[in-house]
Parts: sequence; structure tokens; C-alpha cells
Amino acid sequence: MTFTFDPYSPAVDANPFALYKTLRDEHPCFWSEQAQMWVLSRYADIIAAGQNWQTYSSAKGNLMTELPDRAGATLGTTDPPRHDRLRGLVQHAFMKRNLEALADPMRAIARDAAEALRGRDRFEFIEDFSSKYTVRVLFAALGLPLGDEQTVRDKAVLMVQSDPKTRAKGPEHIAAYNWMQDYAAGVIAERRARPQNDLISHFSTAEIDGDKLDEREVLLTTTTLIMAGIESLGGFMTMLALNLADFDDARRAVVADPALLPDAVEESLRFNTSAQRFRRCLQKDVELHGKTMKAGDFVCLAYGSGNRDERQWPNPDVYDLSRKPRGHLGFGGGVHACLGSAIARIAIRIAFEEFHKVVPNYRRTERDLPWMPSSTFRSPLRLEFAVH
Repeated sequence: MTFTFDPYSPAVDANPFALYKTLRDEHPCFWSEQAQMWVLSRYADIIAAGQNWQTYSSAKGNLMTELPDRAGATLGTTDPPRHDRLRGLVQHAFMKRNLEALADPMRAIARDAAEALRGRDRFEFIEDFSSKYTVRVLFAALGLPLGDEQTVRDKAVLMVQSDPKTRAKGPEHIAAYNWMQDYAAGVIAERRARPQNDLISHFSTAEIDGDKLDEREVLLTTTTLIMAGIESLGGFMTMLALNLADFDDARRAVVADPALLPDAVEESLRFNTSAQRFRRCLQKDVELHGKTMKAGDFVCLAYGSGNRDERQWPNPDVYDLSRKPRGHLGFGGGVHACLGSAIARIAIRIAFEEFHKVVPNYRRTERDLPWMPSSTFRSPLRLEFAVH
């Protein structure tokens, strides 16, 4: 039987790991007919590609199914030197916002969300906790106006999805992206008129040696951060909760000693990251594992597979709090390592510290979960827990 790997398949969303192992062992450089791109699945190959931006370019888009007019204009869809300029200006805005000062508001938001669960014998983790927390934290960091939280979250989640049948963005996904740009443009105009101590205000004014972000760069940076802040952070929090629910010993250890939470976060980023696959475009022919990938071909970097590569991680299918997996791909790698990784780690740690004070013991009620249809990200659409 001919082996296939379709990153748009619901079966891959549900459980990609057996297919990843076959890819690594038998087809480490694989042409996916369904995706019309090569798939690199071994850790060493993914790391090498991430570092070699001259060959594996992001300028034609980094999402497996890209949104219109985004490629070549965001941090994730540019190569050096333009990428370095954008990253420097965005980092400058992050520094001015003093994100460490968000720790206290984060804790208050997490405490409120957790307290709402007190006394309940079951709840839905995403709707009742993680989305409430991540959206409110994002609104506080960016300076988005209160009252729009649910709509913004719904649009952000739609933006990262794709249609598994057409293997493309559908009209509803494009409409959500257009809505988000219009929404962000309105907030940006408001912040230009009345600047505050928030990221959008600082994006609008960030300057290094006279260089500033132009209007489109501010708009797309803001739109991308809303999408990433809601889906990437929210998706990963859900995956961490799923891992801790499935591995009782790890959960009990973390609840007993919250100092272990950073180890749980890093191991979950390796074991079950929500950021599964990103794409690149080849700038020249590449020979790899007996295959010839041609200039102009798209390449999928399967981060989720690299994180389970036996060549890099002993017993990779074991969730091990003592592992300390330095170099995992949960936040990407190379020049496109996630800019928000530090604040994400703080946000996740605080959220689970407060969550575990109220809900120390929980198990999931469904074995088969509904998964978000996305060729890039992987997280459940619903995660119901029973308290025990």
C-alpha cells in the first residue's frame, strides 16, 4: 500500500504521531501529493532548514495555507535583512511595554477565571478557562478595547483554520481575516490619536535610528499578534492541560510543587506542541535523503515530528517532567524563533498556578476529541474535564 501524508486530513489532526514516525524512519524527505509540498520530519533536518533562511525562505508565507496579502510583510513571512529590521522594531515595542509589569494583571485575570470554576464537578477547559484568560491577557497587552473579546477570539480561531476538503482557506476564513484587519486598523487609528502604554501604541511609534514600521507593517504585526496570542497561546494551554490530565503522576507532581511547572511547560512544548507544521519555499535545488527538491518547491517543516524524533530525544513518546528538552521546536527555531516565547512562558505558568489552586484534580470525559481543522496548528476544539 502506498504511503500518504495529508496534513489537511482530520485523521492527522486527531493523531499525527504514528504517521510522523513512518515519515522519519522511511520517508524523511517526502513529497505530499495532497499538500503539493515536501515534508521534512527529522529533527536535524528541520533545525538545519530553519537556520538556512537563504535556501528555505519564508517570504512566500509560513502558514501551510497562507492568508492573502500576508506573505512578505510580517515577522514570520520575511527573510533577513527585512526580517531583522522588523524584529528589531517589534522587539523595541515589546521592551517599551515592559511586559514584566503584566505579571500582576495576569495573575488577577487567572485568579478570576479559576474562581469561576470553584465548586463545579465538570467544565469545558477552553470555553470556561483558557480562552477567557488568554483573550483578557492579550487585550491588556495590546490595549484592545474591552467588550470585543468573544468576537475577536472567534475570528482569530477561524483565521488559522483551513477547509480539509478543498485544502485551502474558505470564504469564512478569509472573511474573518478581513474583519480582523478592519478591527485592528480602527484600534491603531485610535492609539495614534491617543497613545497609551500598550503594544499597539508602541508599534505605531517604535523607532530605531529614524526607521519606523510603516502603516501596513503596523497593521499586519497587530493582526498577526492577535491571531498568535489567541490561538497559539490558547492552543498550547489546552495541550498542556490535556497532557497533565492524561499523565496523573505529572499532574500530581506539578500540583504539589508548582516550581515544576516550567519543566511541564517545556516538556509539553516538545511532547504535544500546538504549532505542528510551518512551510518554507526553496530558493535553490536541494538534495536530501536521495531526493531532489527543486527551487520554487514548498517545504513543510514538521515541528511536531521533530519533537518526537528518537534520534534527538530518548523515549520521545514518554511525557517526562525530568527531561528538560533544550532545543525543542515548540516555539519554532532559527531566525523565526517565536518573539513572544518569554511572555508566553510567564503567562502559562501563572495561569496554571492559579488554576491548580482551585482545580487540582481533573480528568477528561471524552477519549475522542474534536480537533481544530488546521494544517498548521493542532489543538482540541473542546476539552471537557470532570473534577475528582
